[in-house]
Amino acid sequence: MAQTSKNIAIIGSGLVGSLLAIYLRKNGHTVTVFDRRPDIRTIKFSGRSINLAMSNRGWRSLDEVGIGDKIKDIAIPLDKRAMHVNDKPMYFQKYGKDGEAIWSISRGVLNKRMIDLAEEEGATFRFNEKVWDVDLPEAKIYTGETEKSEWKEYQYDVIFGCDGAFSRVRHKMQRRSRFNYSQNFIDVGYKELTIPANEDGTHKLDKNSFHIWPRGEFMLIAMPNIDGSFTCTLFLPFEGGVSFESIKTENDAREFFKKYFPNVRKDIEDLTKDFFNHPTSAMVTMKCYPWTYWDKVALVGDSAHAIVPFYGQGMNAGFEDIYVLNKLMDKHGDDWDTIFSEYQEERKPNADAIAELSYRNFVEMSSKTADPKFLLQKKIEKHFAAKHPEKWVPVYSRVTFSDRPYSEALAIGDMQETIMKQVMQMPNIEEKWDSKEVEEKILALLNDS
Repeated sequence: MAQTSKNIAIIGSGLVGSLLAIYLRKNGHTVTVFDRRPDIRTIKFSGRSINLAMSNRGWRSLDEVGIGDKIKDIAIPLDKRAMHVNDKPMYFQKYGKDGEAIWSISRGVLNKRMIDLAEEEGATFRFNEKVWDVDLPEAKIYTGETEKSEWKEYQYDVIFGCDGAFSRVRHKMQRRSRFNYSQNFIDVGYKELTIPANEDGTHKLDKNSFHIWPRGEFMLIAMPNIDGSFTCTLFLPFEGGVSFESIKTENDAREFFKKYFPNVRKDIEDLTKDFFNHPTSAMVTMKCYPWTYWDKVALVGDSAHAIVPFYGQGMNAGFEDIYVLNKLMDKHGDDWDTIFSEYQEERKPNADAIAELSYRNFVEMSSKTADPKFLLQKKIEKHFAAKHPEKWVPVYSRVTFSDRPYSEALAIGDMQETIMKQVMQMPNIEEKWDSKEVEEKILALLNDS
C-alpha cells in the first residue's frame, strides 16, 4: 500500500539510522538525519570497535533495498571458528553447512558506505547537531550547541530514535507514565587492538576464520579486514585477579600477553601503546517498552534493545527491525498507529530472546569452547543433525543462518539443551557418542518433547 509522503527525522547516523533513511526515501518520504557527532567520513575511526558479523537477517534487510552487493565487496566471509587453546594446536569449528558463513565488516568502513548510499537516495544529514529535547506529542526536536544554549526547533511528522543504547529520544520517552526500562552492565569490558597485514598485504592468520583465544574468564577475538589487518578485541573483567584494573604498566601488559596469548602477542601492532591509548569500553543489555509513542515516535535498533555483542547479532537485529517496519508500512499504508503498534508487538519478544542468547553465548565462547565435555556435546549434536537435518537444527544456525524469529530459536534451543543434558549422562558416552544407541535416545527424547 503506497504511503503519503511524510517529513521524517531520524536521530542517529549509525548503521541503523542510515539504513532506515534508505528505506524511508525509497518509500517517498523526506528524510533528515541528525547526529551529535561529526561526519564519520571525515575522521579517523578506531579505538572502540568490534568488527561486525553480517549474517542472513542483515543481508536480507540490505537486499530488500538493493544494496547487498554494494556491501559484500567490503566484507569477508568466515565459515568457521579458529580456536587457539594454549598447549594445543589451533583447530577449526565449522559454523554451519557448506556455504554458510558470517561476514566480517569493519564498523567504520560500513558506516561510511551506508551514509554515502543514504545520501545517494536523497537523505539529508545534519552532523554536529545535538538533539537536546523531543516533544513527543508534537513530533518536534530541539537542537543546540549545549543544553543551556539557544535551541533551534524543528517540526516533523514522524521521528525515529536510532541513537543507540543511551538514546536521547528514549530518555524522553522514559519520563512518560508506564514506561518500562532496565539496563544491566556485565562485569567484563573490551579493548580494541590490531594485527597488521603482512608486508605484501596478506593476512597473518587464516582470513576466512573467526579467531578465538578462550581463557575462561576472559578471551581475545580477531576478525579480518579487507586491507589484510585483523581487528582484535580483548574481553576482560574490569576488576579482579586478571583484569583491566590489574594491568597498570606497559610491562604488566607485555607479561599478560606473554602468559595468556603467546602465539599472537608478537603480531599485535603497538601492543602496549594501543592497550593504554585505546579506551576500555563497557557492555550493556538494555530493555524497554513501549518502543513507540502514538503515531509520532518510534525507537529502532540499540535505542530499543541494546545487547552484548557475543552473538554478532546487534546490527542484524537492528536491520531486521527496519525490514519488519517496512513490511508493515507496505501492509498498512498511512495508518502509522497500526504500523507502530504491530512493529513493537512483533519485535519486542524477539529482542528479548536475542538479548538472552547473546549473554549465554558469552559464557559459551569464553569458557565452554575449550571444555572437552562441551566439545563432545557439540560433536554429538552435529553428528545427529547430519543424519536428521529435518529434526535437529543447532540454535546457532537458527539465529545466524535463518530468518525465523529469535524467540523460536531460544525456545527450541532450550528444548535441545534439556535433551542433551540427559544424553551426556549416558554411561560411557565418550566411547559410544556416535552409536545407534545414542541416536535412538535422542529420537525418543525428541518424540517425548
